[in-house]
Amino acid sequence: MKQGLVLIPGLLCDHALWAPQVQAMSDVADCWVSPPPSEDTMQAMGQAVLRAAPFDSFALAGLSMGGYVCMEIMRQAPGRVTGLALLDTRAAADAPEETQRRRDLVRLARTARNFQPVTRLMLPLLMHPSRQEDAALVQIVTEMAERVGIDTYVRQQQAIISRPDSRDALRSVCVPALVLCGRQDALTNLARHEEMAALIPGAELVVIEDCGHISTLERPGEVTAALRRWWERL
Repeated sequence: MKQGLVLIPGLLCDHALWAPQVQAMSDVADCWVSPPPSEDTMQAMGQAVLRAAPFDSFALAGLSMGGYVCMEIMRQAPGRVTGLALLDTRAAADAPEETQRRRDLVRLARTARNFQPVTRLMLPLLMHPSRQEDAALVQIVTEMAERVGIDTYVRQQQAIISRPDSRDALRSVCVPALVLCGRQDALTNLARHEEMAALIPGAELVVIEDCGHISTLERPGEVTAALRRWWERL
């Protein structure tokens, strides 16, 4: 029987964020992608994933906001988790200026009643410069946002703003861990990942070259290769 792998999407993302990895990992893992977390606290997001996950125990991977949810799950139910992969995320809480930027984006989305102005601002931060004119990739990102919707986006941002600092909690992780990021990630930079990898005993740090924040879609082959190496350690 294949081991379960729970994959948690990031802010304004859904199953499409992990589609390349689900396809490429299906020979070794029973993959389940969480629906977009829609609760307004990180604690409630973690509880919702734990209730919905179809496995008693599972390996756990999350990107960006999905990484925050992974760290919350490690606080709530570490005994259910057999491995941890944190992609393009961070353990520290927001600085005040970051919180303000999130609130400004929420206000912009509510005022416009669509994501077009938000997308125009965020795409340069989400992707490596070489991919920002990739129409197919941009379409995937914008369609995910439309499916998630403004109401869920507002609650997600509220949960992110109020999330706790997870750095001390990472010291107690005792399962095989992968920390991965795009070298040009403009939202959660390499230093954030070096910090997390140093805190988690035995963690492997992988840096994907010529890659921004949404590594699973920008460089799916390299990300999947790193996940498969991590999988062999479980």
